[in-house]
Amino acid sequence: MSSTPTGRTPSGRPRRTSAGLRKPAPAAATSPAPAGDVLVGIVAKAHGLRGELAVEVRTDSPEVRFAAGSVLRARRPGTPDRTLTVEGSRPHSGRLLVRFREAPDRTTAEELRGLQLLLPAAELPAPEDPDEFHAHQLEGLRAELADGTVIGTVREVVLGPGGDLLAVAREGRPDALVPFVTEIVPIIDLPGGRVVVAPPEGLLDLDV
Repeated sequence: MSSTPTGRTPSGRPRRTSAGLRKPAPAAATSPAPAGDVLVGIVAKAHGLRGELAVEVRTDSPEVRFAAGSVLRARRPGTPDRTLTVEGSRPHSGRLLVRFREAPDRTTAEELRGLQLLLPAAELPAPEDPDEFHAHQLEGLRAELADGTVIGTVREVVLGPGGDLLAVAREGRPDALVPFVTEIVPIIDLPGGRVVVAPPEGLLDLDV
């Protein structure tokens, strides 16, 4: 689950909000975070000799999530979680370089490679716009047509070239990529655990 809000517009034209969605990590790089956890970054590699780490950011508020003093949960599937405390961060070549108190040198930094960096969902502020949603609120919702026909389950929210997309997992078929605009996704029913999709002709016939 990514921590950034995603939005839609009544006109049907995709838009990116002021906290637009970052593309989720490839499936090989992450496993789904448990309910209540939100992915904010992935440790890519050590950088330099002083313990800095290149982090692939999964939030549009890196200056907040990776501010000095921030405490993150670090996870590697199959091993116990640990906590990491941010000492500082700076942008570098499209990634964020982060220093953690627990990694004072390159040797200890190398041991953190590949870790998922997580925050509890409860720590994220609610989007101010009622038509905005955090990606983790949408992931796992049932996707259905207006007549109740189930299409599948929202697996993740992906940033496409023209705007946010819902990747809907379908049994026995590749995911369907549904543009996240009001014209095509008119109903977001969080209490009911569903989104209603009004697909244009041919949208659900595309195998991606």
